[in-house]
Amino acid sequence: MIGFNKPYFTGKELEYIKQAFELEKLSGNGKFTKLCQDFLENRYGIKKVLLTSSCTDALEMAALLINSGPGDEIIMPSYTFVSTANAFALRGATIVFADSSQESPNIDVEKIEGLITKRTKAIVVVHYAGFSCDMDKVVDVARKHSLYIIEDAAQAIESTYKNRPLGSIGHLACFSFHETKNIISGEGGALLINDSTFIQRAEIIWEKGTDRSAFFRGEVNKYNWIDLGSSFLPSEITAAFLFAQLENIDRIQNKRMQLWNAYFDNLEPLEKAGLIRLPKVQPFCQHNAHIFFLLCRAEIERDELLMDLNKNGVNAIFHYLSLHKSPYHSKKEVPIELTECDRYTATLLRLPLYHELSLEDVKLISQAIHRFYDK
Repeated sequence: MIGFNKPYFTGKELEYIKQAFELEKLSGNGKFTKLCQDFLENRYGIKKVLLTSSCTDALEMAALLINSGPGDEIIMPSYTFVSTANAFALRGATIVFADSSQESPNIDVEKIEGLITKRTKAIVVVHYAGFSCDMDKVVDVARKHSLYIIEDAAQAIESTYKNRPLGSIGHLACFSFHETKNIISGEGGALLINDSTFIQRAEIIWEKGTDRSAFFRGEVNKYNWIDLGSSFLPSEITAAFLFAQLENIDRIQNKRMQLWNAYFDNLEPLEKAGLIRLPKVQPFCQHNAHIFFLLCRAEIERDELLMDLNKNGVNAIFHYLSLHKSPYHSKKEVPIELTECDRYTATLLRLPLYHELSLEDVKLISQAIHRFYDK
């Protein structure tokens, strides 16, 4: 069986975890937390980065920072992971789901302005598979209506929009380092702050609502409960593991791009024959080879292809079930129709893609897909 995902180890993870132990500092915000944050700030031009225990935590921090609450509306794509919506729903905000575009599972930027009301507070974009949204259009709409932009860049580390790193464009952004991502720490994430007015409060929220970080810098003589917050920062063990990965980011990315391009080249004849659709790379986007997906012509065909691949030793999977049709949303809100989201839910199929996958594996998987369509 060719598994769907396999965590990649660079070789330095255990050494750095041992160093953290020897420093007798295993709780968060130590040497390796600072190394990771500095790396991300410098590489992507971010004003302030705070490591978190997950991307979900980073999204929840973003919701707190913009004071999201009852009476607010937050626009986001329906085709996304539940954490994108949960972060704001937990604060009592109303989620306004937008459809995907015809070209990609990303939010249809042309539909955003029509969803804005006097209660709208923020636009959350999701860069699906590391493919960027058309951020110039999002920024224009947000400025026109004085809205916050939050980038859910969980899948988008190393991706760019017009040569700008994803995560560096919105007021706030979030990365994921879950074991299925390009750069991993098991669980883990980061809040990226591009609007300096959020930095001081973000640090307080990050440290359980206290000014503990300021205390350790000697800026206050005792730390106190200042604001709402939680224990969002990860342990030094997580940060030490992550730093070993970040040091090898170029090597990891080079291999993933080789695999992604090989899939595309092997499967392009099926697209030209009108049997499948492959990811469309827009001219403004440089993706990071996080996901290789294809679109079948119908749900029954996708399900049959999934069964055929798994029967032949390839662990392919489908992806998101659109949130606007989820049981939770359906019992709270009036049903809506989002045609493109439904199409991606029904026809999208993800193929294995991880560092230790070989080009021969990609060839074998591609041949299995060709055989399915030959039948």
